[in-house]
Parts: sequence; structure tokens; C-alpha cells
Amino acid sequence: MTVPSTAVRPPSLSRDPAFLRLWAGTTASGLATWALPFILGLAVLDRSIGAVDLGVVLATRTIGFLAAVPVAGVLADRFSRRGVVLWSGLVAAAGSPLIALGLGRSVWLMAAAAALVGAGQGACRPAFQALTAEVVDEDRRQPANAAMTLAVRVTTLVAPSLTALLAVVADTAALLVGTGVLWLVTALVPPPGADKPAVVGVRAGFAAEFAEGVREARRHPWFLAGLAALTAVIATGYSATGVVLPLVSRDRYGTEAVLAAAMTAYTLGALAGAVLIARMRPRAQGWAALAALACYGFAPLTLLLPVPAAVVVAAYAVAGLGIELFNVPWFTATQREVAPDKLARVSSLDFLLSYGLAPVGLALIAPAISAFGAAPVLLVCTGVCFLAPAAAALVPSTRGFRAEARQPDPHRKAS
Repeated sequence: MTVPSTAVRPPSLSRDPAFLRLWAGTTASGLATWALPFILGLAVLDRSIGAVDLGVVLATRTIGFLAAVPVAGVLADRFSRRGVVLWSGLVAAAGSPLIALGLGRSVWLMAAAAALVGAGQGACRPAFQALTAEVVDEDRRQPANAAMTLAVRVTTLVAPSLTALLAVVADTAALLVGTGVLWLVTALVPPPGADKPAVVGVRAGFAAEFAEGVREARRHPWFLAGLAALTAVIATGYSATGVVLPLVSRDRYGTEAVLAAAMTAYTLGALAGAVLIARMRPRAQGWAALAALACYGFAPLTLLLPVPAAVVVAAYAVAGLGIELFNVPWFTATQREVAPDKLARVSSLDFLLSYGLAPVGLALIAPAISAFGAAPVLLVCTGVCFLAPAAAALVPSTRGFRAEARQPDPHRKAS
């Protein structure tokens, strides 16, 4: 006779107030992040700032992001993850109206304010990753991470058009202040996480604590291999296509429509990937994720070959699909396998390398194309995108993104 279980099953994510608050905060930060470049682009169009000024402001935002990520990783493991989200959101909210204040008056004020916004954005990332592990139980983390990345991709798709619509009724300064309101939502809406135990004795310094996170990352060969593959793909394939796609769209096909269609297809593919991976559970999940990551290689490959425009658009859709089929299992595995008290630091290392090296790739790709031509650069980038995930898959623990296969509980009886 089967004894009915008395365990209380957690509510579905769509009816879980804590997760919905977390999702709302993440979505607000995504909207604010993606809207800012488009708002500043409108400022260039109405001649409030110049193109060089735009580059300076966006560059300082990136510098603020990269500087804040490792600091936030240490702070989020040392103190409350919710508290780090609160203060990082408030910092970004304070920087947004300062950008508006400097508009047309002082590019240096705008740059300093953008660095604040970037710091808030960067500090949010590892804190949100760790807070997700506190708010959502392990069995629901994969669909939770899929819902998070779905929100990010929707904001990527919606932010430009929403910004353009709002520009009809509001000026650029008002739109910039609006991003500050979104950062306030990011700061105030997310739920509390778990209480941290009080630390007895003297804490190690910042560098020592960050080094602890690096040592924790090194304990997981699958993490190091996956991070190396992701970094290689972003620094080469993502950067090359970002530089070459506009040129190919104009020179090969004679229209910017291919550029717009390819970028839209990439986002739609990523949306489809987030929906699929919410329920998919491949047996060898790590290998499946790495194979999906390798699909990014089709994007530079189609830019290299004289293929119809529709093939380029389809390749970008496949690349977007693949990147989310990688991202969601990757985030979920990190939350599951990494020691909880070091999760934010390991996540900060992930963001620092994978996303931090993307601007370096972008800076190097254009000179490389000038020196060697687009075809050799695209060929190398295509090879890296295909081979880096394949090389990562040679590390045994990448099969399931686990240190070792979990053994079934011998005391657990089938009902």
C-alpha cells in the first residue's frame, strides 16, 4: 500500500510571490540597461551630444560595470545578497538623472554618472544570481533561470521600440530619468533572501576573499572548461559578427534590412531557446549545452560564405537559440554545484571574464580585419566557436556540469 506523501509541494513559479518579485526586479534592470544606449542614441540624433561623446559615456558605463562585478561578488557573499541588490539599484538610480543633468552641458558629468549606472548594473549581476539560489529551491531553478533569461531577451526586443514610442511624448532627459525609476524598482521590489550567519573573528581582506572564490571555481573543472569556451565564443564570434554583419549587410546585400532581420532573428531564437530549456532535461546536459553554444559558429560562417540573405538570418536564429540552451543550464549548474557561501564570487568571475572580454574582442576585431581582411578573421572566429566548446567537452565533468554523478539514495523506496 502506498502511503501518501505529506510533504508540501512548493507553488508554481507563476504563483510564487517571492519569485515574481525577483523576476520583476530582474526585468526592470534589464529594461533600464538596454534602454540607455538607445536613449543616448536619440540624444545624438537631436544633437544634444556628439557621436564621440556617446562613445565616451558608454565606455565609462562599461568600466563601471567591470569594476563593480568583483567587488559585488565579495560583498554579496559577505553580507546580504538582497542588500547588495538594494544598494546597487539605488546607485544606478542616482546616476540616471545625473546623466540627464549633464546632457548638452557636460560630457564629463555624463561619463561619471554613466560609470555609476554601470557600477550598479555590474553589482546586480552576481547578487541576483546568488539571490535566485536563495529564493528558489533546486528543483525549480532551471525554469526560474529560463524565466529570468526570457525577461532579458524580451527587454532586448522591446526596449528600442518602447524607447522610440516614449520619445514621441517625452524628451531625452525625461527618458533618462525614467531609467532611474526602473532602477528604483530593481532596488526595492526583490524579496529578502536567506539570513547570513554571523561571522566570528577577523575577516580576510577583499583580495583574499576574492581569491577564495577563484579557488572555489578551480574545484570545478567543468566550470573552468565551460567558462573558457563561453569566453572564447563571446570574445571572437560575438565580436566579429558585431563588426562584420553591418558591412556584409551593406556591401553584399545592398541593404541594412539584413542587419535588422539578423539581429531580430537572434533575439527571437534566444526567446525560443529560453522557452524550450525551461522543460528540457537532456541526460548529458552539459554536453548538450556546449553543443548548443557551438551553434554560434554558424553566424560568422554565413558571413564568410556567399549565401542568400535568408541563410544569414536563419544562422543568427540558430545562434540565439543555442546561446540560451547553454546559458540556462550553465546558471543552474553553478547555483547547484558551487558552495553557497562562495556563489556570488564565482558568478562574478563568470561575468567578469565572459562579458568583460567582449569589449576587448570588439576593440581588436576591427584592426585585425584592416590588417588581414574580413575572410581570415571570420574563418578563425568560426573555428574558435566550433572548437572551443568541443575542447571543453573533453573534460569529463562537463558531461552533466557536475563534479560527479549523484548516486541514488539507497534508503529511498519507490512509492
